[in-house]
Amino acid sequence: MKTGKLIVFSAPSGSGKTTIVRYLLSKPELNLDFSISAASRPPREDEVDGKDYYFLSLEDFKKKIKNDEFLEWEEVYRDNFYGTLKTEIDRIWASGKNVIFDIDVVGGLDIKHIYPEQTLAVFVKPPSIEELKIRLKKRKTESEDKINMRVAKASIELATAPQFDFIIENNDLQKALDEAYNLVSDFVNADK
Repeated sequence: MKTGKLIVFSAPSGSGKTTIVRYLLSKPELNLDFSISAASRPPREDEVDGKDYYFLSLEDFKKKIKNDEFLEWEEVYRDNFYGTLKTEIDRIWASGKNVIFDIDVVGGLDIKHIYPEQTLAVFVKPPSIEELKIRLKKRKTESEDKINMRVAKASIELATAPQFDFIIENNDLQKALDEAYNLVSDFVNADK
């Protein structure tokens, strides 16, 4: 099977990685398709199974782990698993496209480790932890406890930033979008 390239965007929750990934997906010249992660949590109000995530029961998720069906997976919070199914990469590569991920830092680094030459790993850094907390509160999707949990995890995630190929500081969204576009464009066109 022909293989393409893998573009990983990782960041603490609220850093803007999803906004950046959606922007890049809107650029047909980059030839990208989104890797839909699997999750063991129920969908949020506006999420669609098979589009935003593959929503699996905890039991199904654990069965797929046991059967080695994941490229990478992690228990992000207790009984809250996320991962990338191997079939998802196969699906995108079979269509002749490059894979783009919106994924947590552990999963992103795992993919870079498995496919070091084919992967561009980008870390999106928030301007500050305080700004991150403000962004998470503005979403109005989670409780104060959940936000505090995410902020605590962000400090740990920020320490992994130097392990990525590039760090984009999302202080000015347009500047971050332009920087991401240029990095991805250079990477996908490097062998042409």
